[in-house]
Amino acid sequence: WLLFTNGGDFGVQDAQFGKDIGFYVFKMPFTSFVVGWLFGTLIVTLVVTTVLHYLNGGIRLQTVGERVQPAVKAHLSLLLGLLALVKAADYWLARYELTTSTRGAVHGATYTDVKAQLPAINLLILISLFAVILLIVNIRRRGWVLPVLAVGLWAFVALVMGNIYPAVIQNLRVEPAESEKEAEYIGRNIEATRQAFGLADVTVQQLDGMDNVITGEDLFANPGTVRNIRVLDPLVVQGTFDRLQGEREFYRFSRELDSDRYVVDGEPTQVMIGARELEPNVTRSWESQHVAFTHGYGVALAPVSRVRATGDPEFLIGDLPISVDPSISVTIDQPQIYVGEGLGGYAIVGASRDEVDYTDENQETLEVRYADIGGEGGVSMGSLVRRAAFSLRFGELEPLISNFVTEDSRVVYVRDVRERVEKLAPFLRFDADPYPVLHEGGIVYVIDGYTTTNRYPYAQRAPVRELPSQSGLRTGFNYVRNSVKAVVDAFDGSVTFYVVDVDDPIIRAYEGAFDGLFRPISEMPVELVEHLRYAEDLFRIQTELWGAYHVDDTENFYQRASEWAVSQDPGRTGEGARDLVLVDEQGIRIGTRDMRMAPYRTMLDLPGGDETEFVILRAFVPLDEQDARKELAAYIVGRSDDEHYGELVLYRPPTSNFDGPALSEERIRNDEEVATLQTLLSQRGSTVLFGELLLVPIENSVLYVRPLYVQAEGDNTVPELERVIVAVGEDVVMADSLQEALEVLTDTDLASIFGGSTGASTPSGDNTGDSTGDGAGADQEPIDLPDSVADIVAELGGLQVDAAKALAEDPPDWIEWGQIQARAQQLLDALIDASS
Repeated sequence: WLLFTNGGDFGVQDAQFGKDIGFYVFKMPFTSFVVGWLFGTLIVTLVVTTVLHYLNGGIRLQTVGERVQPAVKAHLSLLLGLLALVKAADYWLARYELTTSTRGAVHGATYTDVKAQLPAINLLILISLFAVILLIVNIRRRGWVLPVLAVGLWAFVALVMGNIYPAVIQNLRVEPAESEKEAEYIGRNIEATRQAFGLADVTVQQLDGMDNVITGEDLFANPGTVRNIRVLDPLVVQGTFDRLQGEREFYRFSRELDSDRYVVDGEPTQVMIGARELEPNVTRSWESQHVAFTHGYGVALAPVSRVRATGDPEFLIGDLPISVDPSISVTIDQPQIYVGEGLGGYAIVGASRDEVDYTDENQETLEVRYADIGGEGGVSMGSLVRRAAFSLRFGELEPLISNFVTEDSRVVYVRDVRERVEKLAPFLRFDADPYPVLHEGGIVYVIDGYTTTNRYPYAQRAPVRELPSQSGLRTGFNYVRNSVKAVVDAFDGSVTFYVVDVDDPIIRAYEGAFDGLFRPISEMPVELVEHLRYAEDLFRIQTELWGAYHVDDTENFYQRASEWAVSQDPGRTGEGARDLVLVDEQGIRIGTRDMRMAPYRTMLDLPGGDETEFVILRAFVPLDEQDARKELAAYIVGRSDDEHYGELVLYRPPTSNFDGPALSEERIRNDEEVATLQTLLSQRGSTVLFGELLLVPIENSVLYVRPLYVQAEGDNTVPELERVIVAVGEDVVMADSLQEALEVLTDTDLASIFGGSTGASTPSGDNTGDSTGDGAGADQEPIDLPDSVADIVAELGGLQVDAAKALAEDPPDWIEWGQIQARAQQLLDALIDASS
């Protein structure tokens, strides 16, 4: 009803009936509900009336002669006439339901629907109206002939014309020449699907001069890209954040670290950020869980392209108490997190005892009272009645009887970001990944909100199989817009919904229905706008569809000759792509295929662009039933900055002679130096982990970058960056750092880009891809190494024992452990040189 009364026009008409899309989205659902309700009500009324007439003697089945009184016949004829009239209205609406039919080669009203099903429905409308006339006449005649004639004629036409005739047309006329018969309707589907999923305005850029060579000049022309190439994989270093920046067993970081951009040393820099939230699985007393440990505390933030000498992230924000590096221009005055990702339960603030922020190095707690969480933060527990109500609400007696609860206490519940916004706007769908932003001295979470419908004529249903399980878009729909950005204050829990797509008719309807709930994007603070991102779940759906819907020609579309697939995911084990189990609509396994490459965020100097931009990227390969083709077909980026926010740009190579991600991963996996190092590290008892393989556009080529991590044995160890591998075409280079790898690849000194010198050779312009250079400076102090391979191996074994002892201390001796790792690195390098 809300959409029916507040919905307007889309400004687009469907191809079959010429109706505005708003009719299907806003008017049809409520109208269909009313018609269905009337039909059901009349059925119930007819049954109840018949039973009452039988009980009152109007219907006597046992008597000989007239068994139904004439007045009863008239009454039942009137009800049947009304039923037939409502059914005619239902058939009239069913005509428009054909625009979302799934019968043909594509979704929408296809050949059989238009040429057979639609005429059948029109005939059924006439039959229903004819039945209405017969039944009205029968009110006066009061016989059985006309009702039986009306019902029999309707049943015959419904069976023959409504079911048999369309099936015959589909099997005998359409299927023998499907591409020809369905061509017009495929064209309608292509156009509607592009409009429904925001794909109508994708910019396509041909990379005619693309090649498999990257020079030093190319890197100097793209300094923003090079400086922000990610060597820290969020999934791999999640444990590193928890180990180095978590607070004992009390706090942990959100399930997935987030990528964002902040100004560091005056330059836009991609960072990895995680909020330090409460650990929900620790068993504590009621007092500890609900009164003392009530909130998370602060964030940890590190550039994605930098690591310390030990291979750990270089944290610009971290530690407890919070330390902020002067290079990043942010302040954190209010680090408490009462509302976050995955937080459950409730917290009582303003109690008579203090809350815990964190514990210091001496295990002493820093306790501060936060009675002033804010007038809008939490709900007052001031009265005995309120305390009793909350005690019932939470199923615990303590809120009622605890001496810590005072008249100034407030309770904070619904503490999960997604749950909070879903309760306020249940008609929206929300993204799987809220992300924290440092704003005005505090922490807020931003989460993308979507408007959807499953009634957009001729549009294909969204492919949602590979969306994260937390995504609100894992439902059936064929239209979506990222219309809303929800901002949740981590301290007081306040929620603000900003409308970012003012052209979306659905969000305009909700704005009219819920006055004051939404704010225009112009009211969002500029500092917060700078951290908006292209919505990931939307990008996943768009890229899955674009593989097929980049094709304009209907014959080509039908034959799938030019269709793409999202690139295979190379995985992180160094053993190639993982399998994804495919199931049908009944959940039955029907096969497997390689996992698809997940979208990732990066900062790029886009080809033909002027500035470094924060984008989300995904690559395509040609579609193949065996999933064997791995060459690069194209890559697409979603832009996030300034006036380009929300734009999609596709880049197409001139030929298929360029490696896709999975093909590049095979070259890296088969590289002799990489394989040797992997074997040596595994023999030492360490676990080798590969980071996500990144496709990085550089001028007229693509660079592939893959970090390699090592995790030592032991419960307290974390993965550390050991090497960085870069690849262009057949050239594969592995080195200690990204800078060194690129310098070897291009034979160029890149110190001015990275801000420091490694003593690499001067530019020669020769891109040989030689991976044997060590980049050592002439003035470097000589390293004392054993004389034989056996002595190197023996010392490595001793270092492994020493490292385990350093980690076994309480707390672990990280300085000693780092020195051991540095020495082990020297020995490994010497061992590799000796083996080659």
